[in-house]
Amino acid sequence: MSIATRLEELGIELPAVAAPVAAYVPAVVHGGVVYTSGQLPFVDGALPKTGKVGAEVDADAAKGYARTCALNAVAAAAAAAGGVDKLAGVLRVGGFVASDPSFTGQPGVINGASEVLGEIFGDAGKHVRAAVGVTVLPLDTPVEVEVAFLLA
Repeated sequence: MSIATRLEELGIELPAVAAPVAAYVPAVVHGGVVYTSGQLPFVDGALPKTGKVGAEVDADAAKGYARTCALNAVAAAAAAAGGVDKLAGVLRVGGFVASDPSFTGQPGVINGASEVLGEIFGDAGKHVRAAVGVTVLPLDTPVEVEVAFLLA
């Protein structure tokens, strides 16, 4: 089944590729892999929430933001690769969670990204991953996700 068909079955419409907020490109193709820049949870060009997870942002909301980041990454990778059906699978996810010092649930937050990639790519969505707590992220976003996709 094509990725485009799978997205349609899941009722997922990919967003427009988010404009970079600094001097970089959203994704680049190299050696059979599409690498995305860190994607923020932009929805229609705006962040839905700012702050630290475990303080101003609860973990369940942050997990949803990680899902949005992953969908933004799929959109960026598809644009760089020439279409979503050029993406064959997921190699690696890097997740960053702006965390209150007492918050230790970063893996659960980044599951939001991993789970949606699994829904879209099936077994080809299984990947290696890092889920890292950090002091602050760009624009005070609670979550940032980067993904490396295998090309078809």
